[in-house]
Amino acid sequence: MLSIGLTGGIGTGKSLVSNLLSDLGATVVNADLLGHEAYLPGTIGFDLVVDAFGDKVVGDDGTVDRTKLGPIVFSSPENMAKLNSIMHPLIHDMIQTQLAEYSSNGTDLVVVEAAVLIEANWQALFDEIWVVTSEREIVIERLKERNSLTREDAIARIDSQMSQAERIEHSNVVVTNDGTTIELADNVKKIWNTRVVNK
Repeated sequence: MLSIGLTGGIGTGKSLVSNLLSDLGATVVNADLLGHEAYLPGTIGFDLVVDAFGDKVVGDDGTVDRTKLGPIVFSSPENMAKLNSIMHPLIHDMIQTQLAEYSSNGTDLVVVEAAVLIEANWQALFDEIWVVTSEREIVIERLKERNSLTREDAIARIDSQMSQAERIEHSNVVVTNDGTTIELADNVKKIWNTRVVNK
């Protein structure tokens, strides 16, 4: 089984690329969705997060309320580091378990979309790392349009993340997304044929 870790900065088009890979036949796992599962009541993640940040992060429905947790962690690098130290190992183990299950079931190719793949140091889980990239100005315009951000807020979001150059250093494949969706689909198909079909 070939396992691919797919990552990229905000607004580069990771989800679009993972959808295109799914259309081509890949089994796709979204690490963000696994992260949501790791917060559910009754899990170790829930207990550790509530122990670390208090009952104030629990919503009326008894689950971790991200709208309450968000301001606490985004306003403090120490709190963000604390949350990551709890969640990253849990999500790592969930990804590892899923990959093992797919491998034992005879799945040919699994793509795991994970925004923090490199920051969390999950590279060893995968055979290849694919990084989606876009030019900075294109990402700024996408964030202004998609997230209704001001230019300043869009730049702040981009600059708060690992740089594109750093991600590329860790990659086996760079998927460039600077044009139309059709151009991206063509690009992904070419990479698919080179790295997967004809490997």
